[in-house]
Amino acid sequence: MSSKVTSLVFTFPLFTYAIELVKDFIVSMMRTSPIPKHIGLIMDGNRRYAKSKDMELKDGHNAGADSLIQVLNTCYKLGILHVTVYAFSIENFNRSKEEVDTLFALLRDRLKFISEKEESYARFNNIRIKIIGNRTMIPSDILKDLEDIEERTKHVSSAKVLNVCFPYTSRDDIVHSIQSIAEKVESKEIESNQHITLETLTNNMYMGPNTPPLDILIRTSGHTRLSDFMLWQCNYNCMIEFVDTLWPEFRSWDIMSIIIKWSYYRTLQLEQQRIMSNKKREDQKAMTDILKELPPHPPFASITQH
Repeated sequence: MSSKVTSLVFTFPLFTYAIELVKDFIVSMMRTSPIPKHIGLIMDGNRRYAKSKDMELKDGHNAGADSLIQVLNTCYKLGILHVTVYAFSIENFNRSKEEVDTLFALLRDRLKFISEKEESYARFNNIRIKIIGNRTMIPSDILKDLEDIEERTKHVSSAKVLNVCFPYTSRDDIVHSIQSIAEKVESKEIESNQHITLETLTNNMYMGPNTPPLDILIRTSGHTRLSDFMLWQCNYNCMIEFVDTLWPEFRSWDIMSIIIKWSYYRTLQLEQQRIMSNKKREDQKAMTDILKELPPHPPFASITQH
């Protein structure tokens, strides 16, 4: 009985409005602190959520899609312009054909729903959708729909981007980069092997050169593994957060708490850099002052002088 009353209270319009006001206030406060530029999401737990609720699998994935909208709203309000989601791993092809077909169709239909009409979520909020991954593995009918979605959102005026990794693994991403670089060396677009750098590899990944480094990588559902997702991108200065919550139950409050934690440590890092920079300047000034206090050097003389 009490759970029904609680559920009723949470759906009451005035209560919902008050909650949104509180969220907007917290967001405005958070925007005064460092904000990540790029967040990656491993949205795990849809199947377990469906099983725990006696739902069909597709209903679990639909619930996960609703959670994604909430998280995107929060990220874009905060000014996080790049969000990357792990929609389908290449390893998922090992699942039953029925489930793979269901996942493909659900992804295609959900992306069409949020981007197809002028008033749709992506177009209303000026979000560019990019498909990231090995397109040769996508059935031609699904691929055509996905490329239409990309084209519809390609020329938006905003810098907000939703990268949908589908189908994707980090190892395949790295192989793709190496193959692209080899072709460019062969065509002399890259002068020689000696001109290949870490930046070259990064720029030739599926995401291309215009995506900022990954600041936070989040995995839900309690598993503490990366499942071959963005291994190259999360290797440096990236906070990795494993959350016990199943993805369909992951909400704005959850993403906000993680970003607050990141912002706190980022503030400490920036302060440490500031202190070190000031100390370096002080040391240089002290050395300059010491040199000024030295007696003048003796007059120059030449051994050729008589």
